[in-house]
Amino acid sequence: MQFWMDIQYLLVPAALQVQITPTQGEISVGDSKFFLCEVVGDARDIDWYAPSGEKILPNRQDIFVSRSDETTSTLTIYHANVDSAGIYKCVAKYGDKEAQATVQVKIFQKITFQSAPSPQEFNEGDDADIVCDVVSSPPPTIIWKHKGSKIQVAKDVRFKIMDNGHLQIRGIKKTDEGMYNCEARVMPRGEIDFKMIKVVVNVLPTIRARQSDVNATADIGSSALLACDADGFPEPTVTWAHNNIVLETGDKYSLNEDGSELVIKDVKKVDEGDYTCIAKNKAGEKVEEVSLNVFVQPKITYLNNQTASEFDEQVTLTCEASGDPTPTISWSFENRVFTEGEQSLDRNIVVRSHARVSSLTLKNVQFTYAGQYLCTASNSIGEDNQYMYLEVRYAPKILGPVTVYTWEGNPANISCEVEAHPVASVVWFRDGLQLPSANTTNMKMYNTPTISYLEITPDSQNDFGSYNCTATNVMGTESKEFLLIQAEVPSSPEIEQVEPFSSTAVVEFDEPDSIGGVPIIKYRVQWRLLGQEWTGKEYNAEDDLTKIIITGLKPETTYEVKMSAINGKGEGESSPANTFKTEPVREPSAPKLEVKFQNKGSSLKVNWIEQDDGGSPIKHYLVRYKAKHVSDWKPEIRLPHGSEYVVLSGLEWNTEYEVHVVAENQQGKSEPGILSFRTAIEPTTIPDAMGGGSGLGTGAIVGILIVVFFLLLVGVDVTCYFLNKCGLLMCIAVNFCGKAGPGAKSKDIEEGKAAFTGKTVKDEITKGETEVKNATTEVKTVPNEAPQTNGNESKA
Repeated sequence: MQFWMDIQYLLVPAALQVQITPTQGEISVGDSKFFLCEVVGDARDIDWYAPSGEKILPNRQDIFVSRSDETTSTLTIYHANVDSAGIYKCVAKYGDKEAQATVQVKIFQKITFQSAPSPQEFNEGDDADIVCDVVSSPPPTIIWKHKGSKIQVAKDVRFKIMDNGHLQIRGIKKTDEGMYNCEARVMPRGEIDFKMIKVVVNVLPTIRARQSDVNATADIGSSALLACDADGFPEPTVTWAHNNIVLETGDKYSLNEDGSELVIKDVKKVDEGDYTCIAKNKAGEKVEEVSLNVFVQPKITYLNNQTASEFDEQVTLTCEASGDPTPTISWSFENRVFTEGEQSLDRNIVVRSHARVSSLTLKNVQFTYAGQYLCTASNSIGEDNQYMYLEVRYAPKILGPVTVYTWEGNPANISCEVEAHPVASVVWFRDGLQLPSANTTNMKMYNTPTISYLEITPDSQNDFGSYNCTATNVMGTESKEFLLIQAEVPSSPEIEQVEPFSSTAVVEFDEPDSIGGVPIIKYRVQWRLLGQEWTGKEYNAEDDLTKIIITGLKPETTYEVKMSAINGKGEGESSPANTFKTEPVREPSAPKLEVKFQNKGSSLKVNWIEQDDGGSPIKHYLVRYKAKHVSDWKPEIRLPHGSEYVVLSGLEWNTEYEVHVVAENQQGKSEPGILSFRTAIEPTTIPDAMGGGSGLGTGAIVGILIVVFFLLLVGVDVTCYFLNKCGLLMCIAVNFCGKAGPGAKSKDIEEGKAAFTGKTVKDEITKGETEVKNATTEVKTVPNEAPQTNGNESKA
């Protein structure tokens, strides 16, 4: 508001005149101004009167009146406001003379920004009201500018200048951010002023989880990483919460610098659940859920050993396991795996599972059910395995062959192999009498944990016959009759045919119909010129031996040949003589070849076995070879008559070769012995880093050392086997090959070979055995016990 004033002068008698200076009475609100009242003529009193007509007293704070001298008085208006406006009057008096003058004071409001804060912040998308409160008198005209240009509200409907002068921006955007100029103008006075207002647009955070589901495994000391990325303006702060509790860095949790990554240490099952990622700034907050799925490796929590008795109706093995996902439980025994359901056609084995529990039910319990059972709990995370032992108590069961062959004077072992649990005691009987007795000096007993041996050295025919083995434990008793039978010499082999050559003959034969109860040890082959003495040679009886080669024959000569078989008791009858005639002198037979690779993979050794020389000494051998994919042969190699092999070197890797070996005598060349083979693939070598050193890598050296160590162990074990009857080989021989253990008599003795070879049966009981001297003895091991004998030593 603006006030204008006119100063009027009142005419007074010539004696007094009053004048107010300044003549302009215009004051801006808040300003101060004084007016000087000058009197011409003598005046005793000079007073000022307010617009209300009241005399202005000297003690007012806002309007102050002071008289400087006889002719002047000053009116001061401090900090003028609209109430200060009006006509002020100065009156001078002297007696009855009076003069006065007035001045009209007008108060106006200059441009004043009452409220135009900077910066002003808004959330993106809000209808922003940019405040710019301006007062003046008369009211100002408001103009808004942005980026140096006047805002044209007519061109952009989002902008609007409100009646109160504020600038409204509908749906403010981040691009609207910047400096805005609020300009006020008062045209009558030509007054102008402005304020620069910074507008900040805050953007609500956006948030995105890197993984909405995170999987972790519990109880293995592992950590889980949960992460979310947030954006917004101003940059949001990120916090995490679980079960409405804000998480902070500590023993269990750790957060990175901006809070976007939460690490959960040593994950447990209780850590599973939803975790809230919270992004917050001035514009607000956004949340995102991240689910932590905690899986637990299977762990078997219950599995106990069980005891049952044979022929029990059933026994149930129970295995419980924890884990998430719920583990699948299976059973295995020896080489069989049992899963859910019936596992055998007789329905005696059934597996049932419920939740985390599996039961293996064995019906009609058999002693063969005893042993270690493996329970396996598995899920997608891993598996757990535990063994339990099923102990089955059962009565003795006697195994082993019931017939044993020997002859007078030759010791033999009758083996009573007993399976029982608990351990059974074993007693031997003959004709109702317990053995050994005072009258049976030709009998001894030896025991191992599972076998009782009755060694008998027959003195006469009376010692042959039936022997009873009786085993007893708390579960029951089992008896079995064993027969000791007089062995016989074998019958004669049958010669099927003789294939003669110039200097050799191949005799093909069938085994004897009867071996006499004990194995055949050797075959004797005899041959002669018609009417002359027999010449013979013995050949060890090997498995599947059906051909024997006679050598040193004369060409084009008639011979007779016969055969006999020999077992532990002696030699049997000879077969009928078979007549054959050798062939005339001719070229040699084709050599029979065999191949052996050398340590250097590109070399090869070709051996040949002695062949028929055709009745004439072999002069030399001719060797030639080539790769099969080429047509040209390598240069022929000539070897002297005594040669047994040739080494072919410089062969190509991974190549198929053909070798021909021809024997030549005075009559000519033999048919070639032919052999085909393929060389090895060239090994990959890693050259030394410096271009020197050996071609062996670290792995090869380690492998060689392991092989050497293994061979050393095998050597020690073999030595222990032959010298001390102990070690791994002895264990294998006893348990898998049926070989008698330490202290038991050898199979050679049992089968009657000792008499033939002239070996002596020793009565020593090696470490870990006990001789049975009492009427009843338990089959068990007595470690480190001194050998005991009854003073009767058997000899073959």
